[in-house]
Amino acid sequence: MEMKLSCNIAKKRHEKGITQKELAEYIGVSKAAVSKWEKGQSYPDIVLLPQLATFFNISVDELLGYSPQLTSDDIRKLCLKLSQEFTTKPIDVMLQKCKEITKEYSSCFPLLYHLAVMLINHAVYLEEENKKSLLQKARALSQRVVADCDDALLAKDALNLQCFCCILLGEPDEVFKLIGESLRSSEITEGNLISQAFELAGNNNKAIEISQCGLFDCLWHLIDSAVTYTTMTIDTFEISQISHSRLIQLIDIYNVEKLAPNMAARAYLLGVELYCKHGQIETAFDWLEKCTDLCLAMKFPIGINSDSFFTEVKKWLDDSVLGSIAPLDAAAIKQNMLHSVESLPSLIEYHNHPRYKAVIKRITDFINEKEKV
Repeated sequence: MEMKLSCNIAKKRHEKGITQKELAEYIGVSKAAVSKWEKGQSYPDIVLLPQLATFFNISVDELLGYSPQLTSDDIRKLCLKLSQEFTTKPIDVMLQKCKEITKEYSSCFPLLYHLAVMLINHAVYLEEENKKSLLQKARALSQRVVADCDDALLAKDALNLQCFCCILLGEPDEVFKLIGESLRSSEITEGNLISQAFELAGNNNKAIEISQCGLFDCLWHLIDSAVTYTTMTIDTFEISQISHSRLIQLIDIYNVEKLAPNMAARAYLLGVELYCKHGQIETAFDWLEKCTDLCLAMKFPIGINSDSFFTEVKKWLDDSVLGSIAPLDAAAIKQNMLHSVESLPSLIEYHNHPRYKAVIKRITDFINEKEKV
């Protein structure tokens, strides 16, 4: 901010076409004082800032080069930088950095929301203590957006994010306090309304784009809900098998392996859990091998892709603030693949099984494989 003040004084003086002496005479200081301001060697007394801003016909904030808000592009760049630093720096250092940023931009609610999303994305890969610290920070940021933001849609998203943090922290009662215990049905989605508005306005291409991206968003939530439902019913084989079977059909129909490989991998690992639990171990290993095939074929950075049907989805997500930000680097994600398989409770008693050993070897070889130039 100090450097911007120095530059802004010099810039505005040149725009007005006046000398340092002329500016000094107007403000009532020496020419040497103005020279030091512009070099950053000293700064105007605080009581002079309104006078300087008035002289240049700008606000004090503009004179200082300060804005309480960031553009979407600024937020994307900042979150990308922080995301990369999370892979190399200690958690406490990064939490302190986030604290400083949120203090500086305390009223930039889109930034606070996306910082919370970023913290959650990193938290799921960490050990319990660090995971808890990130989730608590994410919940606090979400709560702040809910309490102070005037944007109703952003506040609603932040409320859902706050509830998600509570789930990950194992606090169901907090969720009930925040959003209640009953489901409210909504027949018309926001995406449908926007796409119909574009169609009404005569912009059919934009209407199709919005409708397509809205369909993908619904698909994403449907798959996520199907995974949750199958997990919840896993003790009853008849129900969970049907649920998992329909989930896999959905993945096949909509080419989810290509669109969102991480989501497909979750469904395949769920198949491992389901069939192990009910004693069908060979079928469980079929799903484990299918999941391994998919994971080892993934291209980094892992993200959401387009295909011949969902042609606009990748661009839509890339244009969003966090669309292109991966939570961890490739090496960390590869290690997480191994951890995910090794930590499956249902497979513990099968660690000496030949098919299990073969899968672990494939993943280990993949991790140790040198990057090809």
